[in-house]
Amino acid sequence: MIEENDSLENQQNDEPNGTITRVTGMYKDWFLDYASYVILERAVPAIEDGFKPVQRRIMHSMKDLDDGRYNKVANIVGHTMQYHPHGDASIADAMVQIGQKDLLIDTQGNWGNILTGDSAAASRYIEARLSKFALDVVYNQKITEWQASYDGRRKEPVNLPVMFPLLLAQGGEGIAVGLSTKILPHNFIELIEASIKHLQGKRFTILPDFPTAGIADFTNYNDGNRGGKVRVRAKISQFDKNTLVISEIPFGTTTSSLIDSILKANDKGKIKIKKIEDNTAAEVEILVHLPSGLSPDKTIDALYAFTSCESSISPLGCVIEENKPLFIGVSEMLRRSTDNTVQLLKQELEIKLAELEEQWHFASLERIFIENRIYRDIEEEETWQGVIDAIDKGLQPYIKHLKRAITEDDIVRLTEIRIKRISKFDIDKAQQKIEALEEQIAQVKHHLANLIDYAIAYFKRLKNDYGEGRERKTEIRIFDDVDATKVVIRNTKLYVNREEGFIGTSLRRDEYVCDCSDIDDIIVFTKTGKMMVTKVDSKTFVGKDIIHVAVFKKKDKRTIYNMIYRDGKGGPSYIKRFAVTSITRDREYDLTNGNKQSAVLYFSANPNGEAEVVTVNLRQAGSIKKLKWDIDFADILIKGRVSKGNLVTKYSVKRIELKEKGVSTLKPRKIWFDDSVQRLNVDGRGELIGEFRGEDRLLVITQSGRLKTIIPELTTHFDNDMIVLEKWIPKKPISVIYYDGEKERYYVKRFLVENENKEELFISEHSDSQLEIVSTDWRPVAEVVFAKERGKDRRENLEVNLEEFIAVKGINALGNQLTKERINQINLLEPLPYEAPKETPASEIEVVDETEVSSENKVPKPNSDTDDEGDFGVDNEGQVTLF
Repeated sequence: MIEENDSLENQQNDEPNGTITRVTGMYKDWFLDYASYVILERAVPAIEDGFKPVQRRIMHSMKDLDDGRYNKVANIVGHTMQYHPHGDASIADAMVQIGQKDLLIDTQGNWGNILTGDSAAASRYIEARLSKFALDVVYNQKITEWQASYDGRRKEPVNLPVMFPLLLAQGGEGIAVGLSTKILPHNFIELIEASIKHLQGKRFTILPDFPTAGIADFTNYNDGNRGGKVRVRAKISQFDKNTLVISEIPFGTTTSSLIDSILKANDKGKIKIKKIEDNTAAEVEILVHLPSGLSPDKTIDALYAFTSCESSISPLGCVIEENKPLFIGVSEMLRRSTDNTVQLLKQELEIKLAELEEQWHFASLERIFIENRIYRDIEEEETWQGVIDAIDKGLQPYIKHLKRAITEDDIVRLTEIRIKRISKFDIDKAQQKIEALEEQIAQVKHHLANLIDYAIAYFKRLKNDYGEGRERKTEIRIFDDVDATKVVIRNTKLYVNREEGFIGTSLRRDEYVCDCSDIDDIIVFTKTGKMMVTKVDSKTFVGKDIIHVAVFKKKDKRTIYNMIYRDGKGGPSYIKRFAVTSITRDREYDLTNGNKQSAVLYFSANPNGEAEVVTVNLRQAGSIKKLKWDIDFADILIKGRVSKGNLVTKYSVKRIELKEKGVSTLKPRKIWFDDSVQRLNVDGRGELIGEFRGEDRLLVITQSGRLKTIIPELTTHFDNDMIVLEKWIPKKPISVIYYDGEKERYYVKRFLVENENKEELFISEHSDSQLEIVSTDWRPVAEVVFAKERGKDRRENLEVNLEEFIAVKGINALGNQLTKERINQINLLEPLPYEAPKETPASEIEVVDETEVSSENKVPKPNSDTDDEGDFGVDNEGQVTLF
């Protein structure tokens, strides 16, 4: 309890919230002091060297203990506690994190696994020493600024003279009081190249590179500033038709956490898997076994949508500069680090120049002292001062060429030269030593005069010495957004009570509609001409007399609704066709003209724009002659859902019957391939592949000599070694030149795809077999460049008309040998002219553009006066409703 005399002032507040307590004295300062300490001394790295205090003290302690051999980590931790005022556990954890980054510390023993999340062994079991890179770029006592340790017994560096953008190479993360930082790791080689570009005055861009590899989209990286975002994904490929393999994981996850997220998604019904095997050791290998009949491509997208196989990282570039937090981007960090490296290199050169000049000065004095036998002048001196004065007097005639004045310390050093050295003094060797020092001094002065070139050479040396094996691990790619509603597993069943107007997943006694998921939207149409889209729930009232219910697909332009309705009680009937692409959820839309007692007389939902033929039957009234005629929905243009429609009849309709199911009236769908995201799309992004009808397929050929034809689904994933992606024309031959590893010969073959539902290998299975060229042109031509043989002239290039060279054979045929001569390379030339046969149209119906709007449609006139009896009803599939 705080009493009144504890430097607290209480003031009453007029508002009902109570009392405001004003904190003064020590209480006022303590929290601010604590926050400042956590920010500066624990959580946020310094911009000068990229280290947090605990990391800096670990590196300093390792240098203290360094003798070239491994030290127990426990010993290093104990030594670090002389400088770091915290427990051994925090020091050991920080050291393990540095060691796992494989840059500054050469480790030995079990240091844990960043892939699996396994922790390191106890510090008494593992060993460490400084890496050659750390010894090269981190330390230089001559240019290090020192300060007293926390207890005043020792000295520690204020900052280590790191001559490399170490913070960006290792990354850094920390949470302080009201402040945090998250600097992502970048590629070692790319940082060096960016530093060189900065020194050359060129623009540069640096992007993160993660030790766990994976795939990343840096579109919104924002240079590492706050507000940016990086999307990271696991690398998932298809092992076989029922197995997926995860070979790389996203940064910030482990194989254990990744598997847990997959199992949770499976338990929730978002995805469906059979089992998971974790074979991770030095490399990641997680096998995801799928139930038979499940699409691997959709499952890959579902893993990205519902598990940790895709995650977002929000970078935040915060560092300490002059004891203050500074928020900057990674490009500015690199510039400052590079500029700091240049200044450190300058200090090194200046110190080295001073040392060389000092060596030259004393070497010159020594030569004068011995060569002119000045040491004999001190033989008769009886005092020390007399000795000093005698030597000083003896040197004076010979020191005009020296670069500085002689000091008493110089003379004292001369008196310390041993007689043995004087007796063996070689004037020539002494002169050679002086000349060598002069060359070194000139070289250092040249470096100082050309400091930027010297710094560039320094960075290039670092790249040559330490860059091997540090190539980029993370693949840079632009991600295509995954629509969760399209890839989620339909894990529950939807039911409908049409009469009462309820839909939901709990109405098990009512009519089954379809399988759905808990994130789906459901579209509902009622007999009164109302439409609503609502979220899947256990039980939802949407309106009585439901005539159609289905899962709603947003932006679906190919599902066309055909409808005939009566406008009000006893009013005329209208016909309309429309698509529903976007709506406001849970809002009721009126599809009629808005008059009371309007009713839907006929309704159908057509997933591919089909247009059926219906028969309209009128009631006998007055002098009506035509009581029955047919209407073809293909004659009706597709308009918006708010359109009134075209007049069918002003008379009373008795019923409408389906006469003939129709075919699609939509144009063939244009499909593009976006190379940046490696996905198909219908939005016009990338290269147009072609126009596809329902039966059309894609031809896919890979560099490994495999081909397959697939249905062009937008969820399809493609391998990185894909070399051909085009619309498949079944009668168009495929021409191939390949090297047979077993026979060690080049062969030519031409074939047709024989099995459209099977992936096939069209070159030999030998490990050395290799696909050279593949062409899907009708009349391809290849150029053969022969290798030059010793003692012979190079043979002229050979042009080969593949159509004439070999006839079309089976896909498993060996083919004809191309040549026995040694081949240097094979090039594909422009094909010979050929007029390809036109494709047979899928149907003879007129193609209607769904975006076209016209008010001039005319419904066919009645053609029959027959009056047939019939009842209203709903078919079992829920697709066509007759009234």
